[in-house]
Amino acid sequence: MKILTADQLFGLMNDLGKQAQPFVFLIDAFATKGIVEKKDSNTNHILYKTRYYTNFHDEGYTGSLNRWSIFPVPFQSYSDGFNQVMEHIQRGDSFLLNYTQPTFIDTNLTLTQLFRLSHARYKVHLKDEFTCFSPETFITISKEGIISSHPMKGTAGASDISAEYFLLNDSKEIAEHHTIVDLIRNDLSRVSNDVTVKRFRYTERIKTNKEDLIQVSSEINGKLSENWNSAVGDIFRELLPAGSVTGAPKRKTVEIIRKAEGYERGWYTGIFGIYDGISVDSAVLIRYVEEKNRNLIFKSGGGITFQSDCMSEYNEMIKKVYVPIA
Repeated sequence: MKILTADQLFGLMNDLGKQAQPFVFLIDAFATKGIVEKKDSNTNHILYKTRYYTNFHDEGYTGSLNRWSIFPVPFQSYSDGFNQVMEHIQRGDSFLLNYTQPTFIDTNLTLTQLFRLSHARYKVHLKDEFTCFSPETFITISKEGIISSHPMKGTAGASDISAEYFLLNDSKEIAEHHTIVDLIRNDLSRVSNDVTVKRFRYTERIKTNKEDLIQVSSEINGKLSENWNSAVGDIFRELLPAGSVTGAPKRKTVEIIRKAEGYERGWYTGIFGIYDGISVDSAVLIRYVEEKNRNLIFKSGGGITFQSDCMSEYNEMIKKVYVPIA
């Protein structure tokens, strides 16, 4: 497994795209490094399962989640970074910022077992480093050159029958979602034409080991040029880092994130994807567990706006510490 610099990464993606050579790719949080491998290469250090492709089989795999204890950062520690973020928002440096923190977890399952047993739209496992079970699509590109993004903003527990109504009508959630849709629409306009919002604030339900969650997404589409395959790396270079897990304006917001969070995201909030020779499917690496110094660490967070309440955001960060194992 070779880790590539950003220039090497996007250049290789362009070269393979020109050849219509299928490949898988992994890009870190701030698009500084990544991995590109031919799709049919014999490797076991990256395991994945998407809506259409997988390179492993689960037949006969057994196991169960018997222990799941979480140890989030103390509220005071969380609030220190949150207050830094709010200062910048009040100064107008950022309108929306995705603030995240690590949570230590204690479980009977290994990274590999968490990967094998979980259920998600996208699953990715990088050997000895992380497992991700992501519900969020980053972009898809159809064989006709239609590029689509599906930013996910807004999460609530589904145990209350009125949760979806309140989530869809909360002024903070509405403002946050409008901001991220505008950001993604602008991002797509840099690489495509005829950008439109096809679906705005639709909901999906996700099953977890604790409770079902309701999540809110939108769909934005554009039309790429006919030769998009030969520039597939350049398309990702322009769109990254992902707006839904950074914020707006993107460049300044990333600077604030790196100071306020006080830890390295690494692969978390990066991108995993597959180019199959004619189309692209990719996911944002959220709902993510990594192993470091023999400890398992779950990274999670949420969008902060001028309307955000620190305790509510802290609780949302904790709510997202789950594994989709029924």
